[in-house]
Amino acid sequence: MADAELDTFSSSVIDWFHANRRDLPWRRDGFTAWGTLVSEFMLQQTPVNRVIPRLEEWLTRWPTPADLAAVPPGEAVRAWQSLGYPRRALWLHACAVAITEHHDGVVPDDVDALLALPGIGDYTARAVAVFAYGHRHPVVDTNIRRVIARAVDGQGEPGPPGKRDLAAMDALLPADRAAAAAFNAGMMELGALVCVARTPRCDVCPLAEVCAWRQAGYPEYAGQKKAVQKKYEGSDRQVRGRILAELRASHIPVSAAELEAVWPDAAQRDRALAGLLADGLAVAVDAGYTLP
Repeated sequence: MADAELDTFSSSVIDWFHANRRDLPWRRDGFTAWGTLVSEFMLQQTPVNRVIPRLEEWLTRWPTPADLAAVPPGEAVRAWQSLGYPRRALWLHACAVAITEHHDGVVPDDVDALLALPGIGDYTARAVAVFAYGHRHPVVDTNIRRVIARAVDGQGEPGPPGKRDLAAMDALLPADRAAAAAFNAGMMELGALVCVARTPRCDVCPLAEVCAWRQAGYPEYAGQKKAVQKKYEGSDRQVRGRILAELRASHIPVSAAELEAVWPDAAQRDRALAGLLADGLAVAVDAGYTLP
């Protein structure tokens, strides 16, 4: 894109974002860097409406990394409840410990320092640096990848994720730090609310006039499709969830006999329990099993 086209592209997204942004806790003045980090962990593969009440509970109970680091990791797993992918709770607790021990209890603002923390990948590190501290970095999530694929590349879906995604976003990013942060958030919001996967709302999209996919007549995506996740019902994931729910509900060890009532298939139940033990989400003790 020429400079003038880039300016029009970014200003269209930023103006739309300021007019249409949702009122979310992590966007409010005074929201802490720790709160931003917690929210980013929770938002991974989990809808916003499920995250908000759990986030508020967490930050009331553990308003700083030191507060979370002071309790056993099992308490983080217990408080995670039904957010899904509970290993995130363990990573978040490990992050709190590392921040407390190595960063004087302050969430670092440097991408490399953030990447060195447990469970933090490229997206989360950049999101915290940008949204909590206002630094200028490209932030790329699934929504942003979809907007770039359509508006810039003329593809109905993004291809497999890779390092090129950061370069593509960086090429669109305004030079000004505040504008760059707003553009990152705006692209994310646009993908979440308008340029959605199945039924994009092109009639209200601020990029409709420059969208390469729209101009090409919405061609079908011919690239590599992402794998379809296996159904949850009857899966090992469901059994793991049932066992974890039993452990969360008890503050004393749960016996092997009590776990037998959780799932009728003994082989699948044993396999799920072994996975929880291997992941550190459950611990074997003399009387049975507990959270870590």
